Amino acid sequence: MEKIMETVAGLMALSARTAPKAVGQDFLQIKIITGQEIEQLANEMVRYGLESGRPNYDRDGENVRRSEAVLLLSLLNARNLGTNCGACGFPSCAAAEAARKEGEEFLGPTCAWRVLDLGIALGSAVKTASLLNADNRVMYRIGVVARKMNLIEGEIAIGVPLSATGKSIYFDR
Repeated sequence: MEKIMETVAGLMALSARTAPKAVGQDFLQIKIITGQEIEQLANEMVRYGLESGRPNYDRDGENVRRSEAVLLLSLLNARNLGTNCGACGFPSCAAAEAARKEGEEFLGPTCAWRVLDLGIALGSAVKTASLLNADNRVMYRIGVVARKMNLIEGEIAIGVPLSATGKSIYFDR
C-alpha cells in the first residue's frame, strides 16, 4: 500500500498546487514523506509532546507511525497581500510585518489571505484523497513538528497522513 499511498499523496500535491490563490501568487511548499522519514516524524512528535507537556502529540504520532505516506504543506515567505484590510489583527500590512516573530510553534502574524490560500490548498488536497478513498486526517501537530525538524520550511505548516485499512486509523482514537 505504501506505493499506492505515495501516488495518492502525489495527486493530492497536484490538487494543492493548482488550487486558487489570492492574486495568483503561490507561496505554497509541498513535501511527501514515506518510509523512514515517517518513523522519524512519529518519534519526534511523541518526544515533543512529552517534553512540551502538550497533549495528543503522542496519539497523533502513533497515527503517523501507522501511515503509509504523509503530505506536508506550508507557506514559505508568504508576502502580505498589501490591502491593509486588518484581517490579521493589525491595522496595516506594514504593522503586521513589523510585529513578525517566531512563536513557540509558528512564525507570525501571517497574512489572513495567505492562510486562506493554505486552507484552500489543503481542502483541495483532502478532497482528492477522499475521491481516491484514502483515509486521511488534517493534523496541526504534524506541521508543528515537521517544521521543527526542518522536514519542510515555512511560516506555518500542516500535515495530512494517509492510510488504507479496513477501518480508518484516524478516528475512534
